[in-house]
Amino acid sequence: MARRPLPRILSTGSAQIARSRELARTAADSATDVLHPLITITRGLRRLASAGRRRWAETPKDKRGPLLFLAASVILVVALVPYGPLLAVITLMAAAAWQGRDRTPPAPDGPDESQTQRLQSLYEALVPYFSTAEDPAPLYAHGGDWEKAFPAYEFDGSGRIAHLVIRYPAYFPDGAADSRARIEQLLTAKSGRGREYLFTWDEEGNELTVGVLAPLPTDIAAQRFVTAPGETVLGFTDPTSVQRTLPLTYGEEQRDVPPVVWRTGVRSTEPHLLVVGQPGSGTSTLLRSIAIQALRYGDVLIVEGGGSGEYACLSGRDGVLGVEAGLAGALTGLEWAAHETERRLIAANGARQAGHAPPDDTRRPLWILLDRPTAFTPLAEADGREDPQSLLQVPLRHGRAASVTVVVAEQFDSLDLLSDAVRQHTRARVVLGPASAGRLASVLGAPPHTTPVDQVPPGRGYARLGSGPVHRLQVPATPDPCDDATSEVQRQAVLELLPPVTTPADAETESLPVPVEAAVAE
Repeated sequence: MARRPLPRILSTGSAQIARSRELARTAADSATDVLHPLITITRGLRRLASAGRRRWAETPKDKRGPLLFLAASVILVVALVPYGPLLAVITLMAAAAWQGRDRTPPAPDGPDESQTQRLQSLYEALVPYFSTAEDPAPLYAHGGDWEKAFPAYEFDGSGRIAHLVIRYPAYFPDGAADSRARIEQLLTAKSGRGREYLFTWDEEGNELTVGVLAPLPTDIAAQRFVTAPGETVLGFTDPTSVQRTLPLTYGEEQRDVPPVVWRTGVRSTEPHLLVVGQPGSGTSTLLRSIAIQALRYGDVLIVEGGGSGEYACLSGRDGVLGVEAGLAGALTGLEWAAHETERRLIAANGARQAGHAPPDDTRRPLWILLDRPTAFTPLAEADGREDPQSLLQVPLRHGRAASVTVVVAEQFDSLDLLSDAVRQHTRARVVLGPASAGRLASVLGAPPHTTPVDQVPPGRGYARLGSGPVHRLQVPATPDPCDDATSEVQRQAVLELLPPVTTPADAETESLPVPVEAAVAE
């Protein structure tokens, strides 16, 4: 997503403000250097005065008189001695300078013994990968100097590597994915498991930068996001991945968090979404969040194959066409959606041929959310009925022109049961939960730039929109308000976002066949 350019006046003003701040900072640093002796003496005098007050307060009252007499005698002697006042002032200034010195211990110039041992072991582990016998001046050799290979490094509070710059020889095949993967796997094992690392390869400079990524925030609750029609927030990512932030509410405070925004509609290049994950990884939470955002501007049809009742809170709500959990209801709802897509295409095409704008009912977004549709496949085969996935071909192929969006959520072990239409037309992908780099690459179409970890919180994963980059993703907490395990704060946050109830839950299934017959009649 491109950053909108600022007006010329604001751009020029920002540059002038930046230059003014830089000049002020330079002047302040110069003044500090010039006045450093005076600052030191003033700090020392303040410390001496504080020490004198403490001494006077600790002295018993019966001994304060002799102490005053002793001080007066010293002052009298100093005043009568030749050059006494001058020597006293010099002595006082010297004592103040000594007391006002900076007592903070200097930072160590290099790593300590444990850090040096860690860097040396990492250097030795890289020798077989970054050295050859034909190299006359090898950068990596057993027992060699690691300081030339690691020009920059940082450690965290636990003593593990937090940032590292690695130089490698030019003959290393850094353009091969397998070679990179071996180095990244080795660095992950040697630098400390359980953390996510970002590897930045500089092929021109023959340098590899290793950085440790901070965990994504998991306390983002469901709320009204500041988005335009056709924009859906899938979750939130790293600040360096996107050029946009959203203001979010955290209790009584607000923070700007970078989102992963998925754009749908007529001009979308990725009109449909596929969500993959393990049980308990947060796929239903993401679909619930998408449904709540979609209800602001459109209608939603939900088909649940798991039968766990994750979307019961949406039943009968304004804009919810149905929440189907059985095979018959799924076939009825998806058949209606296919006919509705055809009807919208015919109506829009006729309006364009007549030179008119498309009707309003064809431009209102229609969302079809399917959670585990492969669960209906064996049931349909046993009953000799049509697979519900076959009814998705028309919405998937022509949904973008008809303002119809399809979102499919499935588990890893059932990916092979997805139809070809679902695989081909869902170019926006999300993977939630723990997964290997190979499995992520097979679903997303590209490997992530970070190392996946084995233990992740619910709603944590990766997202890729079309042919774009792979982003780390944390889904906003959108639990089922009907679940007893949901906290009261999160339950109220979700209930406040839901539209009002307009249709009894048991009347939804009966209302769907009516538009189906009308669509067939057309």
